[in-house]
Amino acid sequence: MSPTETPLLQVTGLQKSFGTNRVLDGVDLEVRRGDVLVLIGPSGSGKTTVLRCLNGLETPDAGVVAFADGPRVDFAGKVAKTDRAALRDRSAMVFQHHNLFPHLTVIQNVIEGPVQAHGVPRAEAIATAERLLARVGLAEKRDAYPSELSGGQQQRVGIVRALALEPDLLLFDEPTSALDPELVGEVLKVLRELANEGWTMVIVTHELGFAREVADEVLFFDEGVIVERGAPETLFTRPEKERTRRFLDRLLRPLDGPDPA
Repeated sequence: MSPTETPLLQVTGLQKSFGTNRVLDGVDLEVRRGDVLVLIGPSGSGKTTVLRCLNGLETPDAGVVAFADGPRVDFAGKVAKTDRAALRDRSAMVFQHHNLFPHLTVIQNVIEGPVQAHGVPRAEAIATAERLLARVGLAEKRDAYPSELSGGQQQRVGIVRALALEPDLLLFDEPTSALDPELVGEVLKVLRELANEGWTMVIVTHELGFAREVADEVLFFDEGVIVERGAPETLFTRPEKERTRRFLDRLLRPLDGPDPA
């Protein structure tokens, strides 16, 4: 993106509390078109809440969420349902636990959003769904039910369901954390391909090796604030903040150590 180009998404002063628990305390971030923004940090630091605020699933107490060509939603006052819906129309979210409809087949899960929410003709939605399922190696599972799929297959269907909405922004909330270790790789492979194709993504993950590989910028969250941000090669190897160093020493350093004998 050129220095004068407006970011796809700008977030300013985002605040969110649940009761007396301040989960987000003045978060500012921006996402440029085609970039991958990765959010890391300990559990409970506010990362998932950021995604849910961007997607309209949570209503912030304050702050502004603005897409380059709309909508721009200021949460300082009363926010209409149409504003939250407008945010949701610009993004699609892939959840930690798949969230597929168990009573629908794979193809039905994928076309539900385009047909019901966006008014896409059913035949067109099916053609798109079949193309996307083939892309992630699940063409033969189109008529299967979620219970008949592995966790990795279910998560790939979740990704296809998001792609079928043709969003400007893809949001991923710990997309591999609920998977058995041997299934993580098949999901990360799809995410790498999406990054290489230029999809704009915000990813919450504990897979720091993956983040190091695909991120354009990494934001380290703790206690509802962004403690540090930077390019992965800088933040992961030369963090400035002591809190960041402690977090990375606990989780990342084994990636840099010698291979086991």
